[in-house]
Amino acid sequence: MNIIKKFKIVFIFSLLIFGVCSLFLSCSKDEATEPTYTCAACTRTPDALPANDTSAKGIYKGIVVGSSGTLSINIQNGSSAITGTLVIDGVAVALTSSVTYVDGQPYLAPFTGTYNNSPISITFSVAVGGGTPTVISSDIPGHPNAVFTIAKETSTSLIEAFEGTYSKSGETGIFNIILSSGLGAWGGIAKENGSSVVEDISGTYINNQVIDENGTVVGVITGDVLQGSFTDSSNTIVTTIGYRTL
Repeated sequence: MNIIKKFKIVFIFSLLIFGVCSLFLSCSKDEATEPTYTCAACTRTPDALPANDTSAKGIYKGIVVGSSGTLSINIQNGSSAITGTLVIDGVAVALTSSVTYVDGQPYLAPFTGTYNNSPISITFSVAVGGGTPTVISSDIPGHPNAVFTIAKETSTSLIEAFEGTYSKSGETGIFNIILSSGLGAWGGIAKENGSSVVEDISGTYINNQVIDENGTVVGVITGDVLQGSFTDSSNTIVTTIGYRTL
C-alpha cells in the first residue's frame, strides 16, 4: 500500500470518528466540563462612594434566612434617595423609607414595600459613622422568623453575599454568608431545615478561604461559587455549597 492510500484511509477514519463524536457528544474533553456559575447581576467593585465611608450614608448589604435571600440598602449614596431591595425565595421587593437622614446622626427607619400583594416592613438601624448596621425587626408575610446579617460596604471593601446549603449525616440546612476580601472577614447564618434555631457564624476570609473561629476552612471561593468539606467538632463530615447572589 502506498503513502497516498494510507493517507486516504487515515483521513476517512478520522472523519468517521469526528462524525460519531459530533453525534453523541462523547469524544471531546468538553464532556467533563460543566458550566461555570456566574452572578451576572453582581457588581465586581464597591457601589459605595468614598464620601460615605465614615458616614451612616452609603451602601449596606446582607443575607436573610427564613427562607433564604438578600437585602441591600442605599442611604443617599450619590443621590437623595433612601431605598432598599429585598430578595427572598427569588422574588425581588423594592423598599422605600420616608425617614429623613440627618448628617451626624444615627439612622433608624422602617423600609416598606409589597411582597405577594401584602405589605412588608423591615426596620433598619445604623450608628453614626456607619457602625453596627442591624435589622431590628421585620414583618414579612410567610416569613415570621426572618433573621438578617448585614454589613456596611465601603469604597475599598466590596461586600459579597452567598446563598447556599450545608449537609452532613442526617442533617441539611441553609448556609448563607456575606464576606469582604478588603476586610478579610465573613459572617452569616446557618439553620437546620425544619428547625427554628439559627446559628450565627463568622470568621476570617483569607486567600479565598472561608475560615471559622476555630481555624477550620469551611469553604473555598472560586469565582462566584463557594464549596467546602470539613470535619466538625463531632467528627462528622460537613459539606457546603453556595452561590453568590449579591
